[in-house]
Amino acid sequence: MVGFGREICGNLELAQTREWLVTNGIGGYGCGTVPGLLTRHYHGLLVAALEPPLGRTLMLVKLDETAAYLGRSIDLATNRWADGTVAPSGYLQLERFYLEGTVPVWQFGVADARLSKRVWMEQGQNTTYIRYSLDRASAPFHLSLKAFANTRDHHGASVVGNWQVWTVEGGIDVVAFGGAVPLRLRGEGTWTPHHRWYREFDLAMERYRGTGSWENHLHAATLEAMLEPGQSLTVVASTENHVGIDGEAALQRRYDYEEGLRDRFVARSGKSSWLEQLALAADQFVVDRPLADDPAGKTVIAGYPWFSDWGRDTAVSLPGLTVATGRPELARPVLRTFAKYFDRGMMPNLFPDGSRKPAYNTVDAILWYFQALRSYLLATGDNALIAELFPALQEVIDWHCRGTRYNIHVDEDGLLYAGEPDVQLTWMDAKVDDWVVTPRQGKAVEVNALWYNALSTMVELAAALDKPTAEYEGLAKRTREGFDRFWYAPGGYCYDAIDGPEGDDATLRPNQIFAVSLPHAVLTGERAKSVVDLVGQKLVTSYGLRSISPDDRQYRRYYGGDRWQRDGAYHQGTVWAWLLGPFAEAHFRVYGNAAEARSFLEPMREHLSAAGLGSLSEIFDGDPPHTPRGCFAQAWSVAEVLRVMEKLS
Repeated sequence: MVGFGREICGNLELAQTREWLVTNGIGGYGCGTVPGLLTRHYHGLLVAALEPPLGRTLMLVKLDETAAYLGRSIDLATNRWADGTVAPSGYLQLERFYLEGTVPVWQFGVADARLSKRVWMEQGQNTTYIRYSLDRASAPFHLSLKAFANTRDHHGASVVGNWQVWTVEGGIDVVAFGGAVPLRLRGEGTWTPHHRWYREFDLAMERYRGTGSWENHLHAATLEAMLEPGQSLTVVASTENHVGIDGEAALQRRYDYEEGLRDRFVARSGKSSWLEQLALAADQFVVDRPLADDPAGKTVIAGYPWFSDWGRDTAVSLPGLTVATGRPELARPVLRTFAKYFDRGMMPNLFPDGSRKPAYNTVDAILWYFQALRSYLLATGDNALIAELFPALQEVIDWHCRGTRYNIHVDEDGLLYAGEPDVQLTWMDAKVDDWVVTPRQGKAVEVNALWYNALSTMVELAAALDKPTAEYEGLAKRTREGFDRFWYAPGGYCYDAIDGPEGDDATLRPNQIFAVSLPHAVLTGERAKSVVDLVGQKLVTSYGLRSISPDDRQYRRYYGGDRWQRDGAYHQGTVWAWLLGPFAEAHFRVYGNAAEARSFLEPMREHLSAAGLGSLSEIFDGDPPHTPRGCFAQAWSVAEVLRVMEKLS
């Protein structure tokens, strides 16, 4: 179980680095820190997806609790202000924090009383429940809750607006400006409207990231309620027109939903383990993307709290999020949804917030799609979907052979070339204004490993449908022969890219590991062993693979600072968690020792309690102790650990 006592809860420096996450399956979420103070723009009890899965809008920021018990007034909330003052300091009353599945639970000790608080979201609705239960007490317990509201994009600054707050039966409605979606607050007790701005809430993480340092929020209302021992109070925050206020029933629905997820995972894996928590985390990333002709469309949120649905991340993550968790049927609508957006043989890189027009600046997303489809087919035998998608897949291969956007084309050596000046196309895609940090123009090693894997997969798919395979066999053979050009004999590893504007790039990076780990591996034998050994010696850490060798002069030890500093380090030494799965897979392929390969993934068990609670971070500092950075819950980090642990079990 993920949980802490006073040793963490009572230490603000440690507690504020641990963040909880709840989601609703349509792109909305809530998140915050264990002590309850804000450190990010994204922290809030209700971040509603007003245009699922995007249009994410901060609605209810927090509830600041004050208790009155045995003649004393006790603050349970915690805030830090821009001048560094911490007031109130309710975290000192917090005796325990833990997760019930994904539901965060706080237990406050006040004399002989214990108050528990739980937060969760209703699946399929922009609705958050906050439930307080008086577990024990020797007298009545008075609870006062200050509701802080906002209505803004989850990335951005507060909206001044023309705020209106009014009482309705059972609660309060809050509207920021004409035409804004109302925030509906419901709960038993006495509601009092307010209209007072609290200014300069400190945002330590945004200051660290160079994206701001403080923010203002509106104290919209206060709820007063009296609890007797054994009683509970539920506050509901929602954008829905009809708000269910039965907290006990809603909490049971959440428990039942997550129990079903556990059952599916255990049935697939055959045993209970720490990976059950990751199976619950996996579900948080798979969300609805309704389309005009397919209201059941689905997609994958790349990471919380700020990423939207990215094509590459979706395709990489899909096997781990669905097949490895015992829910392969979830992959089908995701695969069909993205297939609708194929264009000139390419798959969208992302769907930007605020835009319905996808961006196609990726060479590898579509190649990862073949791998995701292959994994789904092996798990389900769903030849009907393969038959439906096969014409589109044929077009993908054709477009790549004759050439598509961004100078992507198959060269005479059978290798895939990609790139133009000022465009980032591979997963190492950091770009600041006109600066492409790692351009990798030319023939990238993992892109060609994926191209070979895609061609070999097309052979399998064609055979499954009794279609000719000779064309794809021939293309694959040429690619395999051409791949020999990647071997950098002086170093005993692969070039990261060849035939670029400045020639061949012998920078030691982790991308070559896919030439060994993919099902149709283009690198075998002694060369595969040499790559695994060198990557292990230079790039492997407890939480992932470094993006460049520490011996390289471009190596950045730490990730942080403003946008230029962060993106300058993003793929220049920063550790990426998702790469640890392919490395373990490649290690097993070379050495055949499943237990040893699994041991590379074991440190992730402890990380479940270290940053995004119950989930896995996006990135870590290159140097020890490898402090977690970036998104605190990342789809492909979770997915690749699940996928490879299941494969090696």
